[in-house]
Amino acid sequence: MAGPRGARPGGPGCCWALPTALLCAYGFFCSVRPSEPFLTRYLLEPHKNLSETQVPAARGSARLGSRGGGHASHHPVFFPLVQVFNEIYPVWTYSYLALLFPVFLATDYLRYKPVVLLQGLSLIVTWFMLLYAQGLRAVQLLEFFYGVGTATDIAYYSYIYSVVDVELYQKVTSYCRSATLVGYTVGSVSGQVLVSVAGWSLFSLNVISLTSVSIAFGTAWFLPMPRKSLFFHHVSSQPFSMEMKVTDCKNGAAVQDQPSVQRTPGWEDETKVPLNMEGSSAEKQEQKVDIVKVLKDLWRDFLQCYSSWTMLCWSVRWALSTCGYFQVINYAQGLWEMVLPSNSTEIYNGGVEATSTLLGAVAVFVVGHIKTSWAMWGEVALALLSFLIAAAVYIMETIRNIWVCYASYVVFRIIYMLLITIATFQIATNLSVERYALVFGVNTFVALALQTLLTLIVVDARGLGLDIFTQFKIYASYFAVISLVFLGSGIYSIIRSYRRQEQMPNRSPESH
Repeated sequence: MAGPRGARPGGPGCCWALPTALLCAYGFFCSVRPSEPFLTRYLLEPHKNLSETQVPAARGSARLGSRGGGHASHHPVFFPLVQVFNEIYPVWTYSYLALLFPVFLATDYLRYKPVVLLQGLSLIVTWFMLLYAQGLRAVQLLEFFYGVGTATDIAYYSYIYSVVDVELYQKVTSYCRSATLVGYTVGSVSGQVLVSVAGWSLFSLNVISLTSVSIAFGTAWFLPMPRKSLFFHHVSSQPFSMEMKVTDCKNGAAVQDQPSVQRTPGWEDETKVPLNMEGSSAEKQEQKVDIVKVLKDLWRDFLQCYSSWTMLCWSVRWALSTCGYFQVINYAQGLWEMVLPSNSTEIYNGGVEATSTLLGAVAVFVVGHIKTSWAMWGEVALALLSFLIAAAVYIMETIRNIWVCYASYVVFRIIYMLLITIATFQIATNLSVERYALVFGVNTFVALALQTLLTLIVVDARGLGLDIFTQFKIYASYFAVISLVFLGSGIYSIIRSYRRQEQMPNRSPESH
């Protein structure tokens, strides 16, 4: 039977369908977590006993009753909610940051599958503890395990590259991203329907989530063990094109490079340098892995990648935007809870999450087919989108109507997906697969480091411990500031580009 076009006989490309299907099934069931949109509400239920371990109210929190506008009578919700904000949720941020780099190396060294299994196990522990853990310390430990599950997500997205050929990367990446998108949407919609229509308890939703991640964990055992990895166990039996353009898929939508796209001069020269591809043979697979050498190679590649000014600028934009996004989505449920406590009314968090995800995916699909010079106009686009995000976050904090908050959140997520897609496209358009993993791993680490700093200062009880409304005012200001930075940088880039174009005709006669 003939294999896929371009696949080597007996090579991984001949059997790409089975591992891809298994990995997509794993990603789907990992993402079907109907209880997640209602996490904050669930942690506030009496059986979690958070109110039994109360700490003094966070600084500025005494003003919440007067600023809440008609919700001052809901004080039984307040003190546990402060704990959720200031003492529980920050643990996830710190854990994610601390584990990201070690997990990045371990994923490649262990060849992906063990780390995929670790992710499944950590999610099982997380949702088991959500069902039965009580008290502040237990829930903080739960957040640590969730941080493990989040940090190990890199194994899911990089596993498939070790078992399929290069020409299939775009296709299988799209499948894997789409599987998580569909799973997340199914989870959010089913959670909303079960709560609003069937009247199920949040405990029951967590049982479904635990069952789903357990199925994912069982599926992961059937994944074939890769024989190679990108860094520690690299094997190449044929020349590998370092000019291959990586297609990024955000929420299932492909962002394709266009040959006609104008790029900033100097970009190609700095990013197409071969990445430690020394033309190895099968004998290299048997050699003992030199960890020190691999780390030195990674460091050299890191310096080489970020020596490009264009790469550095777009990476900074990506990290700044992602930091603010993480912070808003982490505490959006808490803001909604303060605007309209869920113990007195029906909430639609699941529907909002599903709607924002689907509309965002549509928007990303559209922007992926817009033919324009993002190298020239991308920064201005980022400035405009960041300003709109700032406005959406500010409206959430100011209006304090639950439906306005929901609508603003949907707009916020759609705009962020557009923004991050443009930034990702500019970074990935001329990266090899190895550099794609390295650069976005570093960018994610920087985003988490910034988020950790922001959390420690603004959210954590050991820092300012500000109330949720003040926090969102700060997040709106954050996006407003970076929009001004993007705008200034964009205007400068456009002026420089036009001046360069004006100088080129003047120089051409001299060349003759």
